[in-house]
Amino acid sequence: MARRRERRGEPSQDRRKERVGPATREEKLNDSDASERKLIGIFILFFIIIPAVSVLVYVYKYGSGTKRLEPVITERGPIKTDINFQEILTENTNVAGNESQRNYDYPVLAYITPWNSKGYEMAKRFNSKFTHLSPVWYDLKSHGNSLILEGRHNADKGWISELRMRGNALILPRIVLEAFPTELLKKKKQMDKAIDIMVTECKEMEYDGIVLESWSRWAAYGVLHNPDLRNMALKFIKQLGHALHSVTSTRNPKQQLQLVYVVGPPHSDVLQQHDFGPADLQSLSGSVDGFSLMTYDFSGPNNPGPNAPLNWIRFTLRLLLGSMGNNAQTLAPKIFLGINFYGNDFILSEGSGGAGAILGRDYLSLLEKHRPQIQWEKNSGEHFFVYFDDNNVRHAVFYPSLMSIYMRLEEARFWGAGISIWEIGQGLDYFFDLL
Repeated sequence: MARRRERRGEPSQDRRKERVGPATREEKLNDSDASERKLIGIFILFFIIIPAVSVLVYVYKYGSGTKRLEPVITERGPIKTDINFQEILTENTNVAGNESQRNYDYPVLAYITPWNSKGYEMAKRFNSKFTHLSPVWYDLKSHGNSLILEGRHNADKGWISELRMRGNALILPRIVLEAFPTELLKKKKQMDKAIDIMVTECKEMEYDGIVLESWSRWAAYGVLHNPDLRNMALKFIKQLGHALHSVTSTRNPKQQLQLVYVVGPPHSDVLQQHDFGPADLQSLSGSVDGFSLMTYDFSGPNNPGPNAPLNWIRFTLRLLLGSMGNNAQTLAPKIFLGINFYGNDFILSEGSGGAGAILGRDYLSLLEKHRPQIQWEKNSGEHFFVYFDDNNVRHAVFYPSLMSIYMRLEEARFWGAGISIWEIGQGLDYFFDLL
């Protein structure tokens, strides 16, 4: 996750500097009218046949969500599917509501990356909207026969102090566990040392806990395919949770340090050995305070399409919670449903497929330059548009909208879950109106 996210957080800065004149744009659109209609059909096919998780299957099982397509009236005005580029360009900086008022009472975790300074500003400005803030600062690595925690140089104590003067959001920096897993899990001294390092950092830096990411690393190393190592991995997470819970916060003696654990969505409805499933959720629930569920990055360069189809999100939540019965009400609040504030710009021309992550500023530049027609894909619950670049190469852009975010916030409310946002510096200002 960390490597993919770093690429996402650092898109090209020199893209698309020259504006295409109106005549050129119209000429291109007229010449390509038929092919664009054909493209839309291709997109629908992509949504249906994406490997491993077919949106068509989700729609068949759980419905398309079309009842939610009517405009929704909120404090900031109507939220709708029928939008145009000019509305976004005009309104994206307008924050209509009270910047400190929350619209949802469930947990809201926000990630902040050191390579995107806007996230730091958004965390201060909308501090009261969040319950947890997770700056992406640390990596725990193997160093010969020992362990080393890298990243304290990223920590900004002044920023933390300012946050705490403005609100009550908990500060839980993310730690990526990159230490060699077989060494870590098989040797008790190494396991104890890793836990001690993380707990000590919380004490010294006066954090409220940590967000730990290790599951995807362990899967890549094959650890989770081995039943014995898999059990050791679960044991490690439990021990870490208990160690953190044994320490009280320096700010609030009545509050224990917290552990939020990062997990990916299952890849199919038939769980594989390396998937994080309902049994793991149940097993860790007593030791973990929240699970940051990465329900995004559904599509990629080889299968362009939506970032996080709504029916896929519903399928994932049903898979994790559907068999829990009454326990679902207890476990659901610990799931922080992942919502992306970034988008993707896919290259569609034959033989030159590819994709690049885009942030809010990139999205606005594309809207201003190409003045596209924005379309709504109801099964995925996302907006997208098609454009031609200066070399007449066809692209498709998927980026969050007020409606797509609103529907996911409501989905979390329906399940009784919380949310986690990757990451708040990548979105548009008016997204925060909805939180």
